[in-house]
Amino acid sequence: MGMMVAARRVETATSVVRYEFGFEDHFDRVLTIDPTTLEARVEDGNFDSAASAITAKIVNAWRSGGEFPPRIIFAS
Repeated sequence: MGMMVAARRVETATSVVRYEFGFEDHFDRVLTIDPTTLEARVEDGNFDSAASAITAKIVNAWRSGGEFPPRIIFAS
């Protein structure tokens, strides 16, 4: 069974990049990435497979383009 996780950037600062994310377009969780270390955490403390997948997709986009994307989707 597949999974689709969508994220939208809601904040970009020098010390943090914040995304709302969730399954399909239900943005019910918040992911925070430190742009210096690329360390990621989820506000609810549950860094599950959905959080891991969307974090990897965001970081890969940043590495290839040099910017954190405004929106991104992970689908498997």
